[in-house]
Amino acid sequence: MSDLRIKNSPKLFIPTLNGIYSSLHEFAETLLRFIGGAALVTHGYGKILNPFGASGMVESLGFYPGAFWSPLLSATEFFGGILLAIGLFTRPVAFATLIVLLVTVWFHWGVQGQGYSGAEKSILWSAILFFFLIRGANRHSVDAKIGKQF
Repeated sequence: MSDLRIKNSPKLFIPTLNGIYSSLHEFAETLLRFIGGAALVTHGYGKILNPFGASGMVESLGFYPGAFWSPLLSATEFFGGILLAIGLFTRPVAFATLIVLLVTVWFHWGVQGQGYSGAEKSILWSAILFFFLIRGANRHSVDAKIGKQF
């Protein structure tokens, strides 16, 4: 079992927990990637069924023509979520969906004036996507199975 503690990091209050933390580290990361991707799939599912349905919303954000941007939004959320969940092209997918989510943070917080309470979910997803943009997928991913990642 590997020791997850980094040199000069604080010692655990209960050192015997290190074995549990070490053994579950990759599982927790894989679960976060899968749940984050699955959440994007479910969020984008309705949009993918009606890819032009968000045209008015994207135009209200200044993205013209909405008939062009709305299907891209739908595909990014739905297919990006699938790719993130399975860990294929993890970093580019995380980057693309992070851009979409940062726009939604701006929309809910600023344009609609909802503040943190309106943007909370998008902020959380943005943090998850940023993690996978920097970290990539672990060995429990399609990227690892094909032996290449960005």
